[in-house]
Amino acid sequence: MKKFQSALLIHHRLHGKLIISSKIPVKGKKILSLIYTPGVAEAVIEIAKNKDSIYDLTIKNNTIAVVTDGSAVLGLGNVGPEAALPVMEGKCAIFAEFADINAFPICLKTQNVDEIIQTIKNISPVFGGINLEDIAAPACFEIEERLQKELDIPVMHDDQHATAIVVLAGLINSAKVVNKDLKKCKVVITGAGAAGNAIAKLLNFYGVENIILVDSKGIIGSLRKDLDDYKKKLLPITNKDNLSGDLKTATNLGDILIGVSQKGIFTREIIKSLNHKAIVFALANPDPEVTFSDAKKWGVSVYACGRSDYPNQINNALVFPGFFRGLLKGKITKITNHMKVNAAQSLASLIKNPTPNNFIPSIFDNRLVPCIVKSLLK
Repeated sequence: MKKFQSALLIHHRLHGKLIISSKIPVKGKKILSLIYTPGVAEAVIEIAKNKDSIYDLTIKNNTIAVVTDGSAVLGLGNVGPEAALPVMEGKCAIFAEFADINAFPICLKTQNVDEIIQTIKNISPVFGGINLEDIAAPACFEIEERLQKELDIPVMHDDQHATAIVVLAGLINSAKVVNKDLKKCKVVITGAGAAGNAIAKLLNFYGVENIILVDSKGIIGSLRKDLDDYKKKLLPITNKDNLSGDLKTATNLGDILIGVSQKGIFTREIIKSLNHKAIVFALANPDPEVTFSDAKKWGVSVYACGRSDYPNQINNALVFPGFFRGLLKGKITKITNHMKVNAAQSLASLIKNPTPNNFIPSIFDNRLVPCIVKSLLK
């Protein structure tokens, strides 16, 4: 972590990465009387008569909340709401910089599902959307599902869905590189938390037929008696051969290995058990399941990780700015799997001739946000 010591210095110097500023200079009594009392009463009356006018008269039309309970921050675990704030600030800065969205960090001092849901519902009048962030599984699933049913604004846990969209985009192009049919590939996913769960579901919806999920206790299958309700829901779409056993059993002759788990678990033996022309996405943060150099040394054809210091960074920041910009622009309240697949295909299409070292665009590609917005507004 010493490599990034300068990051701490930046945070010390800035005292926070965000500011709130006024769109209009308040430089006299006349303007003051228009934006505050007595003139502001006209806007109050209008919204009271027609609640939808809040989108025309306030910040709601372009403002989202980035909400966490601090229970699953990066790869650092349950560090709490205070320690989560720098991450939420960073995410809000990305929303502002890349999609011109006002995003505000909300770090809740509770990890009670009902309290989190009620708090978000109570603050929802201000926001045009809710981005759930760094909330541990399985609580994140229930929180998102209930809020999507109970609110009339879009709610997305981007650790699940933005990650799944980027992974699908990367796999669409990676499969082209190795000349394989993605839908016919054997895909093994390690880690059955928020990201692993969502990746499996989206790949299945896309048409991938052979998906195996592995958690810390082994392959997820019908013979397991320790599965929670959310893992049980994956049984109909994964492990079609009803395998049981460890990661090595799962990866035997696998075409694609996706890690959303922990550092270093993709050993030489695991990598060597994969099929010819293997694709490996090692997405554990901050350190991947296998390094770029080891993966290449052991015969992997296409490699990606979550780090910016290697080619092909698979990061949800490629998706969430454009996705929320599209949701806000289209006044979309419910997110569908079709939208996610459209976003993934649009993202993949930005790389016309994918290669092992270039199959996913950079976050700094100025085509990124517009292409995802367009995909949502189809």
